[in-house]
Amino acid sequence: MNDLTLIIPAKNEAESLPKVLNELKNLDCKILVSLQKDDEKTINAIKSFDVEIYTQNGNGYGNSLIEGIYNCKTKYFCIFNADGSFESNDLYKMHKLIQTNDFVYTSRYENEGGSEDDTIITLIGNKIFSALGNLLFSLNISDILYTYIMGRTECFKKLNMASADFRFCVELPIKMHLSNMSYISIPSMEKERIAGKKKVNALKDGFLILVEILKLFFQYKVFRN
Repeated sequence: MNDLTLIIPAKNEAESLPKVLNELKNLDCKILVSLQKDDEKTINAIKSFDVEIYTQNGNGYGNSLIEGIYNCKTKYFCIFNADGSFESNDLYKMHKLIQTNDFVYTSRYENEGGSEDDTIITLIGNKIFSALGNLLFSLNISDILYTYIMGRTECFKKLNMASADFRFCVELPIKMHLSNMSYISIPSMEKERIAGKKKVNALKDGFLILVEILKLFFQYKVFRN
């Protein structure tokens, strides 16, 4: 997998990220950690690892990913969380499938998938947003907010992604689908995060995600018809 770069967005993950990197150290791929330059505690915690540390110019989860992927030099990229919740063994299957697809998604809600970290609020919200995306844009994605995603770097750079926050989660699959890019989804098991709390504010970010879906619907489906 030397044609793959794992893009790890990190924010205050000094406790979790070293354990994640230790789990990944035997993989034949590159790793780019994208974080803010003032997150010195996390930076110092991973200095001994063979990874590229990218200090983002902007702020936010989406911005960290966008800047990180734009600085990716390999054919493929994969978003990989810093909190230990992603199953690294899925990378092999994803890498095999990306050879014939533009993007590979994972889902906690398909057969053999699951989550040790989901709450009833995030479960219901994800189900609603996934159903809304499928209804308005004819997507075929069962877990629209789950960003364990592998893709072709050149395809991502064509999408003109703009969301600096968690709206990134829905902007990516919607713009990808509207651009007629190919994708497939596989089941995955989300592990309990190593430390800390979710950085998502369920109500605030849920509202912003809803607004983003409707904005993209009117922008691409209504105003262009």
